[in-house]
Amino acid sequence: MKLQLDTGGGHAILSYTATAIRLPNHSLERSFILCPERLIADWAPQTLAELTPAHFEPVLALDPEIVLLGTGARLCFPAAGILAPLHDRRIGVEVMDTPAACRSYNVLSSEGRRVVAAIFMIQANP
Repeated sequence: MKLQLDTGGGHAILSYTATAIRLPNHSLERSFILCPERLIADWAPQTLAELTPAHFEPVLALDPEIVLLGTGARLCFPAAGILAPLHDRRIGVEVMDTPAACRSYNVLSSEGRRVVAAIFMIQANP
């Protein structure tokens, strides 16, 4: 799906398919972390099943007010305790499928929110 939202600079998600997500200067085919100021293009876990609390360390370093976790083609919640590092720091977390996370990221980013998206590819399965 192609998206057309101007985030006023910074990183925006332009489009997504089952195998790739396109930013203005990047086409990503692996899990990644994105905020308006920074892209971490190769986030270690490739599926939700691989996700551990330690994988959120680079997310926490970005000091978000809200984190969007895109879980692939469908909404799947991580195992109990995985999101504890975010909850412990009182950071809002929204878990959603990756297409919804891409759309939500663009909206929140365009509003100037301190949003971070942690995204699994749409083809990834938990």
